Amino acid sequence: MNKPSIKPTAKDFQTTKDRRRLLPSVDLVLRSASKLVEFWGRSRVSAQVKLELAAIRKNVSTKEIGPISVEAVLESVGAALSVQEQTSTLRQTINLTGIVLHSNLGRAVLPENAITAVSTVAGGPVNLEYDLSTGQRGNREEALEGLICKLTGAEAATVVNNNAAAILLTMNTLAQSKEVPLSRGEMVEIGDSFRIADIMERSGCTLIEVGATNRTHLRDFEQAINNRTGLIIKIHPSNYSISGFSKNVSESQLSGLAKRHQIPFVVDVGSGNLLDFSRYGLPREPTVMMSLESGADIITFSGDKLLGGPQCGIIAGRADLIDQMRKNPIKRALRIDKMTLAALLEVLKLYRYPEKLLSDLPTLKYLNRSQNDIRLQAQRVAPILAEVLPSHYRVETDECASQIGSGAMPIESLPSFGIKITADSDELLRRVAEVMRSLRCPVIGRIKDGKFQLDLRCLDRESLFLEQLSELKGSLR
Repeated sequence: MNKPSIKPTAKDFQTTKDRRRLLPSVDLVLRSASKLVEFWGRSRVSAQVKLELAAIRKNVSTKEIGPISVEAVLESVGAALSVQEQTSTLRQTINLTGIVLHSNLGRAVLPENAITAVSTVAGGPVNLEYDLSTGQRGNREEALEGLICKLTGAEAATVVNNNAAAILLTMNTLAQSKEVPLSRGEMVEIGDSFRIADIMERSGCTLIEVGATNRTHLRDFEQAINNRTGLIIKIHPSNYSISGFSKNVSESQLSGLAKRHQIPFVVDVGSGNLLDFSRYGLPREPTVMMSLESGADIITFSGDKLLGGPQCGIIAGRADLIDQMRKNPIKRALRIDKMTLAALLEVLKLYRYPEKLLSDLPTLKYLNRSQNDIRLQAQRVAPILAEVLPSHYRVETDECASQIGSGAMPIESLPSFGIKITADSDELLRRVAEVMRSLRCPVIGRIKDGKFQLDLRCLDRESLFLEQLSELKGSLR
């Protein structure tokens, strides 16, 4: 993009012992910025002029003597606007935090077939709700529902934009203006202060707390049930685990209790696992099928955690209850778009061939990487990184532990290997972390125990990582 040429007409140069006092005003700069205003718009140029002047005012030395010209300000404004236009807000990053499903970094990485599908449907009209055989209106979830039911054993299924929405829709449909007992040990709060109690309140039901934080018995639920009870719910304990002197009520027990009182039993499975992870040498995690087999009438789970798909919330279970949810007006406000639907369809298709999942599904591939494989990669990368860092940084390879993340298996860790950078001060560590984040493809690590740590478990773009290391030389001294 060519930067507009500016010929200011205002008086540019002034001399004084305090340059800040004689900075040109915003109005003066704008009067000379007609071409920038024509190109970018007055409000955007005005905002950037204010930012540039504020930055000069903050950084310029009061002891220096020299001119601050309108032309110089305009050049900075034009350059800044050009950079903003060329830089996307959302950028691909290299996740070396040691957290595989990092909520702040978008959780699951989609497989190639899902990425291709998203690009295809985004680029033109598709038969989202159009039946090509009849020429009539179609059901956007028909193919998706069939796959979910085949993989989970559920009677019916529907999908909304995330798991919190799945819980909201389920509660609002089945328990609006009714009471819902929930164990105190499952009243979760996860990232960004999301609390299950708040979702239940917004859904229009009344939360009835039962049991104690560490111990809840079946009799606690029995005593809470009355003619105002809408359903019983069990919540996945995301991001924490209660151990020691503790007790909870099993899904099969709660299912039996719900059936005796002829009310639905709902299980928030959370991480959305469809696999027996122990087959891959990973920590065992309950599957969504186990909850259905234990008697759950409805299960809800996330699409972008262990499932390895896009952000969405999947609801599966009894057909009559799912049908009620589809008829709820809130369902339309929560429905997924064509790109999410396309990605989820392709991810679920992969599960029909479990023997290929390890190579096709990035989430499973990251989780299954051996420590030795990661160690060999660290030994290749570390010497190259050490060469481009100044001498006051020290680079070493060492064992570390990865986390699955996003609430899945919160107390489990995976043996991994990484690179640890030490320096003479915390300021130097913060600086190298900042510069890593400023690379063309930002590298995200973490500062822990006086070291900047890079866990290489998720480094599947090694060549890109190495190519841009040269950019560190000019930024770190």
